[in-house]
Parts: sequence; structure tokens; C-alpha cells
Amino acid sequence: MTTSKIDLDTRIIDLTLRQVLDAVEERIRSVQAEREQPAQPGTGRYVYGLKGLAELLGCSKTTASRLKQSGKISKAITQIGALIIVDAEEVMRIMKQQ
Repeated sequence: MTTSKIDLDTRIIDLTLRQVLDAVEERIRSVQAEREQPAQPGTGRYVYGLKGLAELLGCSKTTASRLKQSGKISKAITQIGALIIVDAEEVMRIMKQQ
């Protein structure tokens, strides 16, 4: 049984193990598909904070912080106080050049 046939108000205790595993697997696949989509030119896709930069590049927050501090991607980063806004398209373009 797929999760689309499961009513979202159904209690977990009323589901079979197969239904729970199918629902988890479907959610994992959808999240992976979202992460694998490259930034498209002109979409204005932004990520926020070091966590967002780390997820975009597939590295740790420490590595993302070091990269930010190095100045290599400073063209793609805007910081307002503690808020860090990263232009994902620009970061990917810069990383491809290096």
C-alpha cells in the first residue's frame, strides 16, 4: 500500500509496518530528489546560514564556515547582522570555476 492511500489522520498504531516503511521510504526519496536538483539560472534560489551553505555543498558547517571566511565565495554571500544569505546559483558557478 502506498502512502497516498493512507489518510493523514490515521494513527500510526493503526498502520502496518509495511505501510510505515513505505511512507518513510517515499519521504526520503522526495527529499533526496529535491536536494539533487541543481540551481537553475534565473531562479533566484537562496540558502540561508552556514547550515544552508553546508547542505548545498554537501560538507560540514565547519568547512562551510572556512570557505566563507576564505573570501572565495564572497560575491555570492550577503550578510546582514547575523543573517547570512547565499546565492546558490552563484556559489555553484564559482565552485565550478575552481
